[in-house]
Amino acid sequence: MSKTVADVMGLVKEHDVKFVDFRFTDTRGKEQHVTVPVSHFDEGKFSDGHAFDGSSIAGWKGIEASDMLLMPDPNTANIDPFYEETTLLLSCDVLEPGDGKPYDRDPRSIAKKAEAYLKASGIGDTAYFGPEPEFFIFDQVRWNVDMSGCFVKVDSNEAAWASGDKLEGGNMGHRPAVKGGYFPVPPVDSLQDIRSEMCLLLEQMGVPVEVHHHEVANAGQCEIGTKFSTLVQRADWTQMLKYVVQNVAHAYGKTATFMPKPIVGDNGSGMHVHQSIWKDGKNLFAGNGYAGLSEFALYYIGGIIKHARALNAITNPGTNSYKRLVPGFEAPVMLAYSARNRSASIRVPFVQSDKARRIEVRFPDPTANPYLAFSAMMMAGLDGVENKIHPGEAASKNLYDLPPEEEAKIPTVCSSLDQALDYLDKDRAFLTKGGVFSDDFISAYIDLKMEEVTRFRMTTHPVEFDMYYSL
Repeated sequence: MSKTVADVMGLVKEHDVKFVDFRFTDTRGKEQHVTVPVSHFDEGKFSDGHAFDGSSIAGWKGIEASDMLLMPDPNTANIDPFYEETTLLLSCDVLEPGDGKPYDRDPRSIAKKAEAYLKASGIGDTAYFGPEPEFFIFDQVRWNVDMSGCFVKVDSNEAAWASGDKLEGGNMGHRPAVKGGYFPVPPVDSLQDIRSEMCLLLEQMGVPVEVHHHEVANAGQCEIGTKFSTLVQRADWTQMLKYVVQNVAHAYGKTATFMPKPIVGDNGSGMHVHQSIWKDGKNLFAGNGYAGLSEFALYYIGGIIKHARALNAITNPGTNSYKRLVPGFEAPVMLAYSARNRSASIRVPFVQSDKARRIEVRFPDPTANPYLAFSAMMMAGLDGVENKIHPGEAASKNLYDLPPEEEAKIPTVCSSLDQALDYLDKDRAFLTKGGVFSDDFISAYIDLKMEEVTRFRMTTHPVEFDMYYSL
């Protein structure tokens, strides 16, 4: 049920709200917020917006054109479960104050344009997305990077490497082995109650939860499965899930991260994204072809594969992302599709009903900005449909065990962020169709991410001492 402005004002009265928190998402995918007392909140905020300084947001306005407007979406209204004082949350679009148009670097506005483009194209009217972001819950993490050197240290009572530690209260010995986290009952799985609380709060905030469990990696890798929804709402829910996960962990005296590869030698955290396109209440992915897919769905897969390396810059947006996407390990690096074969980067899940027919893109990770990632994948898929890009035959073999000559014929995802940014720079036309992504935004995104690449390139890594110090 969508909420109206009147519904929001009713929530304010019903819960005796003291503050209203306006939230928006920056280019990197991090939520930002500004809070007003309820005395300065009325129906006018939904028509006039709330002014803020956009020049302080990385990759956004210059100081000479800093004024921006936050326009709250009443449908996103929620009571925050963590603040001491009763606070209403509202997700916002970012508008230009001069003409009231969406700011072309605002990720949520880009996602709205993507939904509008789908409808205007006549190809479909609804895109459904179902992401599966994995995350780690640690007891403590410490790092330092300066001129004297650098280090990172992860502490987890659940870690396989903690078996010899002297712990306060004793070391009870029950913990997952490396790659042994999927998914023994407690006490090996020590995070059941934390995940359950996360799920209860998500449902309280209107995000339907379908499942939660420990994931494959040791040291606290988890997943909470939530229901699919339309593009913008599903991105909103993903931001809410990350907020709830990180704050519940914090409340338990632990720390949660969606970083794709925080520990070496065990599985990283991915964000498999299920998706389908519908029109007039009909699933356009359902048909009589391979694994029950339609020709439409195969062309959509073809578009994803064709533009995968450009997509990597958005779906795998950090230098750390490519420490997960390494050939020869259990990583979805091969750009092939298959039913049930989890070694392919695009999987067709086995389902009983045509309504559930969908594809699962497995290379994204949870540091991706969900508004940008879902929009970019949809635009790539639609380009495949419009240009009838067939993906070829499905992969029937285990792609991890192919002979070298067969493996060489299968394209792969990018191996680094700078490579992905280079592909995005050269292959951007599919994103700019209908003005969904602007060239200005893509160029600004590349510049912002190249700052991260440059910092990473320039920083001496401890493993380099291990490899080169005595040469």
